[in-house]
Amino acid sequence: MAATATKVSIRPLHDRVIVSRIEEGEQKVGGISIPVSANEKTQQGNVIAVGKGKLEEDGEVTPLDVKEGVTILFGKYSGQEIKLDGDEYLIMREDEVLAVVEGSTNGGAKKKK
Repeated sequence: MAATATKVSIRPLHDRVIVSRIEEGEQKVGGISIPVSANEKTQQGNVIAVGKGKLEEDGEVTPLDVKEGVTILFGKYSGQEIKLDGDEYLIMREDEVLAVVEGSTNGGAKKKK
């Protein structure tokens, strides 16, 4: 499955997924405004492409649980950052995904640019 929601056409291999981080807005803590640039990068994102599945030792391919269009949570140091056509993405193995946000289909989430 190639990424269709973006201008980049890319298909990750095997059990890898391509993720676009969700941008967080400016936070206010006790009346003090903290700019986005001072915050750590968010640990959630939208899956924009998935591989065909994990290749098992017996040669069978196990499909991924993660699907395109869902919002996921991942660890702070998960994945490898890549840049394609000026946009930043993460590419990671499915086992680095910590959770899927239920009922998510990119509704209202902002892609980080």
